[in-house]
Amino acid sequence: MNQVKNRLQTLGLLDRTFAVATDDDITALIEGLDEDHLEAMTELVGGEPDVVRVRDGISRGRLDGTMEGIAIVLTDACLADCIEQLGDSADYPSTEDLNEVLPGIIERHGIAVTRIMLAATIAGEAPAAAIIREILKSDETLGLPPVETSSVVPLRAEEQSDDRDEVKARRKEAKAKKQAEAKARREQAQRAKGR
Repeated sequence: MNQVKNRLQTLGLLDRTFAVATDDDITALIEGLDEDHLEAMTELVGGEPDVVRVRDGISRGRLDGTMEGIAIVLTDACLADCIEQLGDSADYPSTEDLNEVLPGIIERHGIAVTRIMLAATIAGEAPAAAIIREILKSDETLGLPPVETSSVVPLRAEEQSDDRDEVKARRKEAKAKKQAEAKARREQAQRAKGR
């Protein structure tokens, strides 16, 4: 269960980097793609990539890998630059290594792209994931803004009981259907044995 929770938190972090990126940031990334990357993006978003298709792909593809694929394609040049700048420490960078190269990466690629690239490396389970996660949470420049909280207005008691009754009825119906299917399979198996 802990792995599932960590995976969901990682995907949530990647999703947040896209949420704070502006439409102009995403448009610039799309326009900067070479032919191969553009083809990959077209496949990921199901048509000629634009901000709407990319954001829709991110929204629909949080759990099936599409969001990660979009992040990888859009930030490939940024990641390659970061790896090159890190040199020998690229596989296992320290906080100091990253603090040394990230200002140049931000200058060349922008904060939004750098954030998305870093979050994508966490999703890709990079060895430095813990360090990168801390950067995205608390770094003065790259730290993501806090998540906005929303208040939930509780349902009135009669609305809650209506919802509960509906859920119970659906569960009872599904259980009866499963039992009928299981009975039919047992009877079919018995007939097959009798032949």
